Amino acid sequence: MTVAADIKLGVLDQIPIRAGGSAAQAISETFELAQACDRLGYSRYWLAEHHNAGSLACASPEVLIPQVAWRTSQIRVGSGGIMLPHYSSLKVAENFRTITTQFPQRIDLGVGRAPGSDGRTARALVHGPGALGIDHFPEQLLDLYGWLADDLPPDHQYREVQAAPPGAPMPELWLLGSSHYGGHVAAELGWPHCFAHFISPEGGEQVVRKYRERFQPSPVSSEPRASLGVSVTVAETDEEAERLCWSRWCWRIKGNRGMRGGIPSVEEALNFPYSQPELDYLAYMQNRSIHGSAERVRDRLEQMAHTYDVDEFIVLTITHDFSARVRSYELLADVFNLPGAELNQAVVD
Repeated sequence: MTVAADIKLGVLDQIPIRAGGSAAQAISETFELAQACDRLGYSRYWLAEHHNAGSLACASPEVLIPQVAWRTSQIRVGSGGIMLPHYSSLKVAENFRTITTQFPQRIDLGVGRAPGSDGRTARALVHGPGALGIDHFPEQLLDLYGWLADDLPPDHQYREVQAAPPGAPMPELWLLGSSHYGGHVAAELGWPHCFAHFISPEGGEQVVRKYRERFQPSPVSSEPRASLGVSVTVAETDEEAERLCWSRWCWRIKGNRGMRGGIPSVEEALNFPYSQPELDYLAYMQNRSIHGSAERVRDRLEQMAHTYDVDEFIVLTITHDFSARVRSYELLADVFNLPGAELNQAVVD
């Protein structure tokens, strides 16, 4: 079985806005959390892309990535991910060539095809006569690589168009997904793949297995590389971790009702008037949730690493209280013996 010492941990930040808080506050907390995770020894820090979401301040990862990279020194920083169907492959390539010119060897470009929004917002993002349908996604990925690597095919209609700035290093490319489609395309193109377990855990084991079986080596990666995006909440005790999770669970219920607003407090979540179907849904979420003491979460992730055949998790943690969120990442780093965890514990003591 894969053990803690063999597992790498990265971070996914959706930049949650707490109820009563502001987007500016949430972005400031992102910078603080990134610096903490840099010190703790996390492998990478990914910023998500969501639109028309009143509780998430993460619409433009390409704007915040250099801000986070400037404030950190070792951790890789990137997108988790850029929703490519909204954009021109050339423009995304130029955004990331500009970033990698400033921060060589530290930038990841995670790409997905999900809208990251509701349908109307997705249409607004691609508004105009040049918009491509989602069926063009594999072609966009090939174009994106071609412009990043200065390696468009000889017969490509835009062969003479060079992405700026010239001479930029390549970011590390990842294809993100929550279904068989993402794993299939990643294997066919030869890209590393991150499966979003926190979005859709069902069938994930088969997705990763098929990805490894069908992988075709490419200039991006000579061998399959798979990671798992997971939602995790760690606290000093199992009971406290479950208590903290109520904010996230209630936020999901409110979202399903079409209610906007920030991440609710634990107190609001515990006193929210749930319907019986919502209580049934909460029970389902609780059973699949990864939360508890550090040791309990470590055991669960070690088992998942073995089951899914992955050696890296990209960890998403959402709580109403920012200090509890930071503490969750600290406890996780400590129990997995990340390189900065011992130094951080010495500072705490």
